[in-house]
Amino acid sequence: MTALPLEQRLEILADSAKYDVSCSSSGSSRTARPGGLGNTASGGICHTWTADGRCISLFKILLTNVCMYDCAYCLNRRSNDIPRATFTPDEIVALTMNFYRRNYIEGLFLSTGVIRSADYTMELLIDVARRLREQERFNGYIHLKLVPGADPLLVAQAGRYADRVSINIELPTRHSLALLAPDKPRESVINPMRQVSGLIVESRANRKESPRASRFAPAGQSTQLIVGATPESDREIITLTEGLYKRLELKRVYYSAFVPVSDDNRLPTLAPPPLLREHRLYQADWLLRFYGFAAHELLDDERPNLDMRFDPKSDWALRHLELFPVEVNRAEYEVLLRVPGIGVRSAQRIVQARRVTRLGEAELKKLGVVLRRARYFLTAGGRYLGGIRLDGPRLMERLLAPARRPARLDQLELFATTPAPADASALTGEL
Repeated sequence: MTALPLEQRLEILADSAKYDVSCSSSGSSRTARPGGLGNTASGGICHTWTADGRCISLFKILLTNVCMYDCAYCLNRRSNDIPRATFTPDEIVALTMNFYRRNYIEGLFLSTGVIRSADYTMELLIDVARRLREQERFNGYIHLKLVPGADPLLVAQAGRYADRVSINIELPTRHSLALLAPDKPRESVINPMRQVSGLIVESRANRKESPRASRFAPAGQSTQLIVGATPESDREIITLTEGLYKRLELKRVYYSAFVPVSDDNRLPTLAPPPLLREHRLYQADWLLRFYGFAAHELLDDERPNLDMRFDPKSDWALRHLELFPVEVNRAEYEVLLRVPGIGVRSAQRIVQARRVTRLGEAELKKLGVVLRRARYFLTAGGRYLGGIRLDGPRLMERLLAPARRPARLDQLELFATTPAPADASALTGEL
């Protein structure tokens, strides 16, 4: 397989990596060292996004798409008849350094199929990261995939060289994983996640005592869930996600709408990928991480799935109209965060501004607060801003009305001075 020309293997292995979305690069900071090359910043490296939302700013590649496993949902499954290719560690190191020096990339995202064994494959990945750090003195960003079932000693080594590590949980339940990926016991995924969580905590504690202490995956760990390949409800997915954030301190959980890439009678027949469901799950995830919501507040036994018509915060507000409207001049920060249309930045601006002035509708607009949805849930100086009776059906009708302006989903300007419009929530996460 290494007999194929380099360019051809690059094309095969870059294409095979496109279904892995867990490649966020923020959260790691490393300053340039004398004699080294590059650095990372805690604000994250620059991202670019393809039309379908995939991150392409990193050198995102597979070591190999040869795989001993036969996961039903995976393009690289053993039984799939596709061109196969493999890079050597030397080739990936050379490509990474050459691309970095040309400013094509700002970091490496390295995943792989499983060849020979989990340990053998993990050793190859570590070899790439080790050579970059120790031989090339590369200080740029590295994200390494952990191979399910790899020896804990190898997992510990990977985190010494990588900024972020991740292992894909893939499916929400043990039953679904056993059905579609019988070669991957759930423990082979969860146990490394637990180990990484413990090593990250230990590393942080050591560095508090001594800044010279070695770091372990300073940008944390992440994982990816496939949405729609199995019948789990959104409630099961969000509850699992909450547990991963709270108990294993994951930095991010990524959701990937199931894309049929192979024929298998265990898989559902879907025409389009469930992209809207993926988007709603990302919105609910945002509420868990930044808005103080708990999973049981968003979904329960009676409502196990997210409403595709509304974002999850609007859906929650419509079910709790007894709590609204709230007075913008008095409401606590945590309450403001629960108003549909008011995001973290707007809530912070409101709290800061009302220390020096009394806020009305005009002042809110000057602060850049987008009132298209928020006005129905607010009073300002005792005056209700919605202009309609606060009841369910009427309010739902207004919230479902199309925006006056066309949706703005283009790339945000780096130095933009105007606030992001509400329609940009798909890019910013503001709800």
